[in-house]
Amino acid sequence: MKKLKRWFCGLLAVSLLFAGGHTMTASADAVVDKEDTSFDRYIAFGQDLKASEKKKVLQLFGISESDLKDYKTIEITNQEEHDYLGDYISSSVIGKRALSSVMVVKTEKGSGVKVSTQNISYCTSGMYTNALVTAGLEDAQVTVVGPFSISGTSALVGAMKAYSVMTGKEISDKTMDTATDELVTTANLANTLGDTEKAEELIAAVKEKVFSDGTTSSTDIRDAIESSARSLDIDLSKDDVENLVDMMEKVSKEDVDVDSIKEQAGEIYDKLKDKGIDLANVDTEGLVEKVGDFFANIFQAIADFFSGLFG
Repeated sequence: MKKLKRWFCGLLAVSLLFAGGHTMTASADAVVDKEDTSFDRYIAFGQDLKASEKKKVLQLFGISESDLKDYKTIEITNQEEHDYLGDYISSSVIGKRALSSVMVVKTEKGSGVKVSTQNISYCTSGMYTNALVTAGLEDAQVTVVGPFSISGTSALVGAMKAYSVMTGKEISDKTMDTATDELVTTANLANTLGDTEKAEELIAAVKEKVFSDGTTSSTDIRDAIESSARSLDIDLSKDDVENLVDMMEKVSKEDVDVDSIKEQAGEIYDKLKDKGIDLANVDTEGLVEKVGDFFANIFQAIADFFSGLFG
Protein backbone atom coordinates (compact mmCIF):
# COMPACT_ATOMS: atom_id res chain seq x y z
CA MET A 1 0.00 0.00 0.00
CA LYS A 2 1.37 3.34 -1.00
CA LYS A 3 1.85 5.84 1.81
CA LEU A 4 -0.43 8.87 1.86
CA LYS A 5 2.53 11.22 1.43
CA ARG A 6 3.50 9.53 -1.81
CA TRP A 7 -0.14 9.32 -2.87
CA PHE A 8 -0.55 13.08 -2.80
CA CYS A 9 2.65 13.79 -4.75
CA GLY A 10 1.01 13.44 -8.17
CA LEU A 11 -1.46 16.29 -7.80
CA LEU A 12 -1.13 18.67 -10.76
CA ALA A 13 -3.55 21.42 -9.88
CA VAL A 14 -3.24 21.16 -6.12
CA SER A 15 -0.93 19.76 -3.51
CA LEU A 16 -1.68 18.35 -0.12
CA LEU A 17 1.48 18.04 1.91
CA PHE A 18 1.99 16.44 5.29
CA ALA A 19 5.16 17.60 7.03
CA GLY A 20 5.85 18.24 10.66
CA GLY A 21 2.19 17.71 11.48
CA HIS A 22 1.04 20.58 9.20
CA THR A 23 -1.15 20.20 6.13
CA MET A 24 -1.42 22.63 3.25
CA THR A 25 -3.57 22.64 0.15
CA ALA A 26 -3.56 24.71 -3.00
CA SER A 27 -6.61 25.35 -5.15
CA ALA A 28 -7.11 27.32 -8.30
CA ASP A 29 -7.96 30.31 -6.12
CA ALA A 30 -5.80 30.29 -3.03
CA VAL A 31 -3.48 28.51 -0.63
CA VAL A 32 -5.15 27.53 2.61
CA ASP A 33 -3.30 26.58 5.78
CA LYS A 34 -4.50 23.53 7.72
CA GLU A 35 -5.91 25.79 10.43
CA ASP A 36 -7.99 27.79 7.95
CA THR A 37 -11.42 26.18 8.08
CA SER A 38 -13.35 29.26 6.99
CA PHE A 39 -14.65 27.45 3.91
CA ASP A 40 -17.12 24.66 4.52
CA ARG A 41 -17.70 23.68 0.89
CA TYR A 42 -15.24 21.58 -1.09
CA ILE A 43 -15.29 19.91 -4.47
CA ALA A 44 -12.85 17.25 -5.66
CA PHE A 45 -12.96 17.03 -9.46
CA GLY A 46 -11.74 14.10 -11.51
CA GLN A 47 -8.75 15.56 -13.35
CA ASP A 48 -9.62 14.03 -16.72
CA LEU A 49 -13.01 15.69 -17.11
CA LYS A 50 -13.43 17.39 -20.48
CA ALA A 51 -14.97 20.86 -20.48
CA SER A 52 -18.38 19.49 -21.48
CA GLU A 53 -18.16 16.75 -18.85
CA LYS A 54 -17.21 19.21 -16.12
CA LYS A 55 -20.20 21.34 -17.12
CA LYS A 56 -22.42 18.25 -16.70
CA VAL A 57 -20.87 17.52 -13.28
CA LEU A 58 -21.56 21.07 -12.13
CA GLN A 59 -25.13 20.69 -13.38
CA LEU A 60 -25.57 17.55 -11.30
CA PHE A 61 -24.09 19.34 -8.28
CA GLY A 62 -26.72 22.01 -8.84
CA ILE A 63 -24.22 24.84 -9.23
CA SER A 64 -22.72 26.95 -12.03
CA GLU A 65 -19.15 27.81 -12.96
CA SER A 66 -19.57 31.19 -11.28
CA ASP A 67 -20.58 29.46 -8.02
CA LEU A 68 -17.14 27.85 -7.74
CA LYS A 69 -15.83 30.99 -6.08
CA ASP A 70 -17.72 29.81 -2.98
CA TYR A 71 -15.93 26.44 -2.97
CA LYS A 72 -12.40 25.24 -2.48
CA THR A 73 -11.53 22.85 -5.30
CA ILE A 74 -9.02 20.03 -5.55
CA GLU A 75 -8.36 17.36 -8.17
CA ILE A 76 -7.89 13.60 -8.26
CA THR A 77 -5.71 11.98 -10.91
CA ASN A 78 -6.13 8.56 -12.45
CA GLN A 79 -2.61 7.64 -11.37
CA GLU A 80 -3.60 8.38 -7.79
CA GLU A 81 -6.61 6.12 -8.21
CA HIS A 82 -4.39 3.27 -9.32
CA ASP A 83 -1.75 3.97 -6.68
CA TYR A 84 -4.20 4.05 -3.81
CA LEU A 85 -6.98 1.69 -4.92
CA GLY A 86 -4.92 -0.79 -6.92
CA ASP A 87 -4.53 -3.23 -4.03
CA TYR A 88 -8.30 -3.66 -3.84
CA ILE A 89 -9.80 -3.01 -7.26
CA SER A 90 -8.79 -4.34 -10.67
CA SER A 91 -7.34 -1.80 -13.08
CA SER A 92 -10.26 -2.39 -15.45
CA VAL A 93 -12.71 -1.16 -12.80
CA ILE A 94 -10.59 1.87 -11.94
CA GLY A 95 -10.25 2.71 -15.63
CA LYS A 96 -7.91 5.10 -17.43
CA ARG A 97 -9.53 8.45 -16.63
CA ALA A 98 -10.35 10.14 -13.33
CA LEU A 99 -13.93 11.27 -13.85
CA SER A 100 -15.89 10.87 -10.64
CA SER A 101 -16.24 14.06 -8.64
CA VAL A 102 -17.45 14.74 -5.13
CA MET A 103 -18.86 17.72 -3.27
CA VAL A 104 -18.53 17.86 0.52
CA VAL A 105 -20.53 20.47 2.42
CA LYS A 106 -20.23 20.76 6.18
CA THR A 107 -23.60 20.63 7.95
CA GLU A 108 -24.82 21.38 11.46
CA LYS A 109 -23.65 19.27 14.39
CA GLY A 110 -25.66 16.10 14.87
CA SER A 111 -26.97 16.04 11.30
CA GLY A 112 -24.86 13.01 10.38
CA VAL A 113 -23.23 12.01 7.10
CA LYS A 114 -25.63 12.05 4.16
CA VAL A 115 -24.51 10.76 0.77
CA SER A 116 -26.24 10.99 -2.59
CA THR A 117 -24.98 9.64 -5.91
CA GLN A 118 -25.71 10.20 -9.59
CA ASN A 119 -24.26 8.21 -12.49
CA ILE A 120 -22.23 6.02 -10.08
CA SER A 121 -22.42 2.29 -10.79
CA TYR A 122 -19.88 0.62 -8.49
CA CYS A 123 -20.86 1.93 -5.06
CA THR A 124 -24.11 2.98 -3.45
CA SER A 125 -24.71 5.91 -1.12
CA GLY A 126 -24.92 3.53 1.85
CA MET A 127 -21.53 2.00 1.03
CA TYR A 128 -19.94 5.44 0.87
CA THR A 129 -21.64 6.40 4.14
CA ASN A 130 -20.37 3.34 6.02
CA ALA A 131 -16.81 3.83 4.78
CA LEU A 132 -16.71 7.59 5.35
CA VAL A 133 -17.99 7.22 8.91
CA THR A 134 -15.21 4.69 9.55
CA ALA A 135 -12.77 7.33 8.26
CA GLY A 136 -14.10 9.76 10.86
CA LEU A 137 -16.33 12.01 8.78
CA GLU A 138 -19.03 13.80 10.74
CA ASP A 139 -21.95 16.03 9.83
CA ALA A 140 -21.50 16.49 6.10
CA GLN A 141 -23.55 16.34 2.92
CA VAL A 142 -21.57 14.35 0.35
CA THR A 143 -22.62 14.33 -3.30
CA VAL A 144 -20.88 11.91 -5.69
CA VAL A 145 -21.46 12.32 -9.42
CA GLY A 146 -20.15 11.26 -12.79
CA PRO A 147 -20.68 12.99 -16.15
CA PHE A 148 -22.19 9.67 -17.29
CA SER A 149 -22.42 6.19 -15.74
CA ILE A 150 -19.01 5.39 -14.19
CA SER A 151 -17.65 3.29 -11.30
CA GLY A 152 -16.96 6.24 -9.00
CA THR A 153 -13.92 4.61 -7.42
CA SER A 154 -12.02 7.85 -6.83
CA ALA A 155 -14.89 9.53 -5.01
CA LEU A 156 -14.12 7.99 -1.60
CA VAL A 157 -10.58 9.31 -1.73
CA GLY A 158 -11.80 12.69 -2.95
CA ALA A 159 -14.33 12.94 -0.12
CA MET A 160 -11.73 12.07 2.52
CA LYS A 161 -9.24 14.56 1.07
CA ALA A 162 -11.83 17.32 0.94
CA TYR A 163 -13.05 16.67 4.47
CA SER A 164 -9.50 16.57 5.82
CA VAL A 165 -8.66 19.94 4.32
CA MET A 166 -12.02 21.44 5.26
CA THR A 167 -11.76 20.52 8.93
CA GLY A 168 -8.00 20.60 9.40
CA LYS A 169 -8.16 17.02 10.70
CA GLU A 170 -5.53 14.79 9.15
CA ILE A 171 -6.84 11.40 8.03
CA SER A 172 -3.98 8.93 8.35
CA ASP A 173 -2.94 6.64 5.52
CA LYS A 174 -3.95 3.67 7.69
CA THR A 175 -7.47 5.02 8.15
CA MET A 176 -7.81 5.81 4.46
CA ASP A 177 -6.67 2.29 3.63
CA THR A 178 -9.21 0.85 6.07
CA ALA A 179 -12.06 2.90 4.65
CA THR A 180 -11.10 1.95 1.09
CA ASP A 181 -10.97 -1.73 2.05
CA GLU A 182 -14.40 -1.44 3.65
CA LEU A 183 -15.94 0.22 0.61
CA VAL A 184 -14.55 -2.34 -1.84
CA THR A 185 -15.36 -5.34 0.38
CA THR A 186 -18.94 -4.12 0.77
CA ALA A 187 -19.29 -3.59 -2.98
CA ASN A 188 -17.94 -7.07 -3.67
CA LEU A 189 -20.29 -8.58 -1.09
CA ALA A 190 -23.24 -6.75 -2.65
CA ASN A 191 -22.32 -8.24 -6.01
CA THR A 192 -22.12 -11.72 -4.48
CA LEU A 193 -25.42 -11.39 -2.64
CA GLY A 194 -27.17 -9.58 -5.46
CA ASP A 195 -28.54 -7.17 -2.86
CA THR A 196 -26.80 -3.88 -2.09
CA GLU A 197 -29.07 -2.98 0.82
CA LYS A 198 -28.38 -6.22 2.65
CA ALA A 199 -24.64 -5.78 2.16
CA GLU A 200 -24.80 -2.23 3.59
CA GLU A 201 -26.91 -3.33 6.54
CA LEU A 202 -24.68 -6.30 7.33
CA ILE A 203 -21.56 -4.11 7.49
CA ALA A 204 -23.38 -1.58 9.67
CA ALA A 205 -24.69 -4.29 12.00
CA VAL A 206 -21.28 -5.92 12.39
CA LYS A 207 -19.65 -2.56 13.11
CA GLU A 208 -22.24 -1.82 15.78
CA LYS A 209 -21.60 -5.16 17.43
CA VAL A 210 -17.80 -4.93 17.17
CA PHE A 211 -17.53 -1.40 18.55
CA SER A 212 -20.15 -1.97 21.25
CA ASP A 213 -18.25 -4.96 22.60
CA GLY A 214 -14.75 -3.64 21.92
CA THR A 215 -14.11 -6.70 19.78
CA THR A 216 -10.71 -7.03 18.08
CA SER A 217 -9.91 -10.76 17.89
CA SER A 218 -10.60 -12.59 14.65
CA THR A 219 -12.63 -15.25 16.49
CA ASP A 220 -14.96 -12.72 18.10
CA ILE A 221 -15.24 -10.74 14.88
CA ARG A 222 -16.18 -13.91 13.01
CA ASP A 223 -18.89 -14.59 15.61
CA ALA A 224 -20.20 -11.05 15.20
CA ILE A 225 -20.33 -11.47 11.42
CA GLU A 226 -22.09 -14.81 11.53
CA SER A 227 -24.65 -13.72 14.16
CA SER A 228 -25.34 -10.50 12.24
CA ALA A 229 -25.79 -12.45 9.00
CA ARG A 230 -28.26 -14.81 10.67
CA SER A 231 -30.21 -11.88 12.08
CA LEU A 232 -30.49 -10.34 8.62
CA ASP A 233 -31.25 -13.70 6.97
CA ILE A 234 -28.08 -13.53 4.87
CA ASP A 235 -26.34 -16.70 3.73
CA LEU A 236 -22.59 -16.11 3.63
CA SER A 237 -20.03 -18.42 2.07
CA LYS A 238 -16.81 -19.25 3.91
CA ASP A 239 -14.94 -16.91 1.57
CA ASP A 240 -17.41 -14.12 2.31
CA VAL A 241 -16.89 -14.58 6.04
CA GLU A 242 -13.10 -14.61 5.79
CA ASN A 243 -13.05 -11.50 3.59
CA LEU A 244 -15.26 -9.70 6.10
CA VAL A 245 -13.12 -10.85 9.03
CA ASP A 246 -9.97 -9.50 7.34
CA MET A 247 -11.64 -6.16 6.66
CA MET A 248 -13.31 -5.84 10.07
CA GLU A 249 -10.03 -6.56 11.88
CA LYS A 250 -8.77 -3.31 10.36
CA VAL A 251 -11.99 -1.44 11.12
CA SER A 252 -12.02 -2.63 14.74
CA LYS A 253 -8.69 -0.90 15.36
CA GLU A 254 -10.01 2.52 14.34
CA ASP A 255 -10.87 4.97 17.08
CA VAL A 256 -14.60 5.06 16.43
CA ASP A 257 -17.28 5.50 19.07
CA VAL A 258 -20.32 3.28 18.55
CA ASP A 259 -22.73 6.12 19.34
CA SER A 260 -20.97 8.25 16.76
CA ILE A 261 -21.28 5.71 13.95
CA LYS A 262 -24.96 5.17 14.77
CA GLU A 263 -25.55 8.92 14.71
CA GLN A 264 -23.50 9.67 11.61
CA ALA A 265 -24.89 6.72 9.60
CA GLY A 266 -28.33 7.18 11.10
CA GLU A 267 -30.34 6.27 8.01
CA ILE A 268 -28.78 2.80 7.82
CA TYR A 269 -29.13 2.09 11.54
CA ASP A 270 -32.73 3.32 11.48
CA LYS A 271 -33.43 0.65 8.88
CA LEU A 272 -31.93 -1.98 11.17
CA LYS A 273 -34.08 -0.77 14.07
CA ASP A 274 -37.16 -0.86 11.85
CA LYS A 275 -36.36 -4.54 11.30
CA GLY A 276 -36.05 -5.05 15.06
CA ILE A 277 -32.29 -5.57 14.93
CA ASP A 278 -30.00 -3.91 17.48
CA LEU A 279 -27.03 -6.21 17.91
CA ALA A 280 -25.56 -4.12 20.71
CA ASN A 281 -28.60 -4.99 22.80
CA VAL A 282 -29.82 -8.30 21.48
CA ASP A 283 -33.39 -9.29 22.31
CA THR A 284 -33.00 -13.06 22.62
CA GLU A 285 -36.67 -13.80 22.06
CA GLY A 286 -36.81 -11.57 19.00
CA LEU A 287 -33.60 -13.05 17.66
CA VAL A 288 -34.97 -16.58 17.95
CA GLU A 289 -37.95 -15.54 15.84
CA LYS A 290 -35.61 -14.16 13.18
CA VAL A 291 -33.23 -17.09 12.92
CA GLY A 292 -35.77 -19.84 13.32
CA ASP A 293 -35.57 -22.71 15.78
CA PHE A 294 -31.80 -23.11 15.79
CA PHE A 295 -31.12 -21.42 19.11
CA ALA A 296 -34.42 -22.56 20.58
CA ASN A 297 -33.41 -26.15 19.96
CA ILE A 298 -30.04 -25.59 21.63
CA PHE A 299 -31.71 -24.05 24.70
CA GLN A 300 -34.18 -26.92 24.81
CA ALA A 301 -31.38 -29.48 24.60
CA ILE A 302 -29.62 -27.82 27.52
CA ALA A 303 -32.83 -27.84 29.53
CA ASP A 304 -33.40 -31.51 28.75
CA PHE A 305 -29.84 -32.33 29.76
CA PHE A 306 -30.20 -30.79 33.22
CA SER A 307 -33.66 -32.25 33.57
CA GLY A 308 -32.18 -35.69 32.97
CA LEU A 309 -29.51 -35.08 35.60
CA PHE A 310 -31.80 -33.92 38.37
CA GLY A 311 -35.17 -35.18 37.32
